[in-house]
Amino acid sequence: MDYLKSVVPSQLIAERGSNLVVINPGSANIRIGLASQDAPFNVPHCIARYTNQIPKRNVQDQMLNSQVTTAQHMERERAYDVIASLLKIPFLDEEVANSSFPRKMGRVDGHGMHNGKKDTVFSWTDVHERNPTSPVAVESSSSKDVNHEPLNQCVDTDSKELTSSVIKYKQFICGEDALKISPSEPYCLHRPIRRGHLNISQQYPTQQVLEDLHVIWDWILIEKLHIPHSERNLYSAILVVPETFDNREIKEMLTIVLRDLRFGSAVVHQEGLAAVFGNGLSSACVVNVGAQVTTVICIEDGVALPATAKTLPFGGEDLSRCLLWTQRHHQTWPPICTDILSKPVDLLMLNRLKESYCEIREGEVDAVAVVHSYEEGTPPGSHKTRLTALNVPPMGLFFPMLLVPDVYPPPPRAWFHDYEDMLEETWQTEYSRRPDVPDNVYPGVNVNYPMWDSYPVYATKPKKEEKVGLAEAIASSILLTGRIDLQRKLFLSIQLVGGVALTRGIIPAMEERVLHAIPSNEAIDTVEVLQSRINPSFVSWKGGAIIGVLDFGRDAWIHREDWINSGIFTGSGRKYKDSYYLQAQAMCYMNS
Repeated sequence: MDYLKSVVPSQLIAERGSNLVVINPGSANIRIGLASQDAPFNVPHCIARYTNQIPKRNVQDQMLNSQVTTAQHMERERAYDVIASLLKIPFLDEEVANSSFPRKMGRVDGHGMHNGKKDTVFSWTDVHERNPTSPVAVESSSSKDVNHEPLNQCVDTDSKELTSSVIKYKQFICGEDALKISPSEPYCLHRPIRRGHLNISQQYPTQQVLEDLHVIWDWILIEKLHIPHSERNLYSAILVVPETFDNREIKEMLTIVLRDLRFGSAVVHQEGLAAVFGNGLSSACVVNVGAQVTTVICIEDGVALPATAKTLPFGGEDLSRCLLWTQRHHQTWPPICTDILSKPVDLLMLNRLKESYCEIREGEVDAVAVVHSYEEGTPPGSHKTRLTALNVPPMGLFFPMLLVPDVYPPPPRAWFHDYEDMLEETWQTEYSRRPDVPDNVYPGVNVNYPMWDSYPVYATKPKKEEKVGLAEAIASSILLTGRIDLQRKLFLSIQLVGGVALTRGIIPAMEERVLHAIPSNEAIDTVEVLQSRINPSFVSWKGGAIIGVLDFGRDAWIHREDWINSGIFTGSGRKYKDSYYLQAQAMCYMNS
């Protein structure tokens, strides 16, 4: 402890962080890097695999239902009009030309245009293995910006055998390159995590999901961090997991880290607590707006309060989908085929448009932007257009009926037969057993989160809150603490993390909406959202790095041999202790 009091934090991180790899997996992106780095690699969490199946599917999870019912459509239009009233813009079906409200045009040479310039040099990913001795392969790899036709269409029968022996497809492609594969190429995109859970379905079995996770993470470790298999045992892994993951999912990820990726040891921490460490706080209401799911949890003096946890089934990608719907309704979107489910590159484009142009402020917010089309059989095209109502999509966080989340099937119920809780001591959890269900098939204390309505809810776990807006979820979470002194403290310490936190105007809007959501009989009259000290997209990753460096005792660390040989089981002295109960001394050090 004397050393900790005297050492400079940067020196401690440099000393202990050089062999610590922090892994923060998310639905859309994975943040991974050495604890000694200032920022992680932020890689799209997906893999495209070569396929020879006919008919070919471009995306693995095609069971997603993107059809909007009549009732949902009416709710969406009502939500739009409520938002329009708040923002002082015309209602959905009002003619913009007849509006007396002044227009605010975004500058063409602003931040958004910079992203547009990057996109204008777009080229499809080269999917062929490069063979420097082959002139055919060299020619193929040098013409990346041309749509590749399938081999059986671009060669005649006599040359098929020769060409196939020269040109070879890559078996898999990871990260952003996987999102930029031409639809005409024989690849199928897999996203192993969706809406905060492993993306298991009848079309995407458990073993394939876990194998894809392993391949993606291994590829990043080799290509980005340059850590070969032979040296992995010299490194330890810090797994920073979202609150949405349940016990079985955490165990499977630990198995990937320790058995498949061959790390010497590993520890698990939760995103909410890591976010507090990342910003050097001791208490906060952490609001983590991810790409596909949003979580809220309260932290008091370095201890997470599980009963305050809320999970909402929407995130940044839903705002991007809403942006597309808004433009199509106002007929400002170019006449192109934009399909974010079957063409991942379209979602990539929409995300960048949202990040560049969407903001929250009163009055009409328009901007001139470059929209790209990626049609099969033609080169990518650019369309300069005027986007309108750019302040509406971000307000979907507070009015989720505007977003109409995709519906998708849950994983098989039997997959959750696991009663050992990886995130708290089992003896501290009380739950009732149904007499008609045998012990060996009872799902026990598994976390029950929004997307799976058919699973039982236990009093020890947070109740689902699917149809409330973010402001109501925050107010409800803080009020669940039950102490007025702590409530006042947390309402003044709301911490917003995730990429959506960079949206211009979101902080004052959130403060206003949360204050409005507090019941009138509560003695709370002030709300404050804290500015993040670092990039809010990486706060949880950075906090995981800090926790790993400060957790020098390593009582909670799991060693590779222990996990592979016998696992970590109830009664074991090495059973994982969750970050709920981290000693306060590390937090005191952070704030000193």
